[in-house]
Amino acid sequence: MHNILLNNGVEMPMIGMGTWPLNGLKLAWLVRKAAQVGYRAFDTASAYVNEKWLGRGIRFCGIPRAELFVTSKLSNTEQRQGDVRASFQGNLKRLGLEYLDLYLMHWPNPGTYLDSWQQMAALYKNGLVGAIGVCNFHQHHLEALVDVSDVIPAINQIELHPMLPQVELRDFCKRQGIQVEAYSPLARMHETLIGNSVMVSLAGKYGKSVPQVILRWDFQHGIISIPKSSSRVRLQSNADIFDFDLDDCEMDAVDSLGINLRVRYDPDNCDFSKL
Repeated sequence: MHNILLNNGVEMPMIGMGTWPLNGLKLAWLVRKAAQVGYRAFDTASAYVNEKWLGRGIRFCGIPRAELFVTSKLSNTEQRQGDVRASFQGNLKRLGLEYLDLYLMHWPNPGTYLDSWQQMAALYKNGLVGAIGVCNFHQHHLEALVDVSDVIPAINQIELHPMLPQVELRDFCKRQGIQVEAYSPLARMHETLIGNSVMVSLAGKYGKSVPQVILRWDFQHGIISIPKSSSRVRLQSNADIFDFDLDDCEMDAVDSLGINLRVRYDPDNCDFSKL
């Protein structure tokens, strides 16, 4: 897997394994299989209630911990409880790991996210985590962080795919030195995307699947992707995107597909108590 340099000098793989809603022994088994086909980054969250099984998979996958990149997240419930350090220690305990490579705030929970960020910044400054960042933050959320902390998020993990390319937010993040990471990069295999004629044509031209073309589009835009799959074959397929290139016209064609299609929640229009 290719790596990208975050704004604090930490290297992060460009493709990782998303784990929601995987759980139990199946998740632990898939982590081992993912590691065997080259995955080194794994993404979870306290809200996924699967950290124990991800941790087991990591410990028994046969890859030294130092070669892996593990992300977990601070939930809205934990934000409202107000003790970020205790929540972070809970992540580590459930995972059975001594450290996290990346700790993210899962949502900009109203009334708490600024204080939560300050507490996360303290964890980072004290050397307890390799990097910190956020998820589901719009530009105005990110601008608010700048007013309360001198630590700029290393990552903004957002729903992003060709039907929701988030160009303005990506451009803002780039100007601020914030790396964009795409969750649901395949739009949960939504037929509007997977069956799109542009995507199907490109897949046929290169002898690839539509998901592979999408993940290649991410890669060429410098976007980190964390596709999830419950199949070893699809895990391997999702990682097999480094033997072809989309040309400028093809990238533009995929860029033009945006229709503001969301398969998850808009952080400006959702019930944070249910997330």
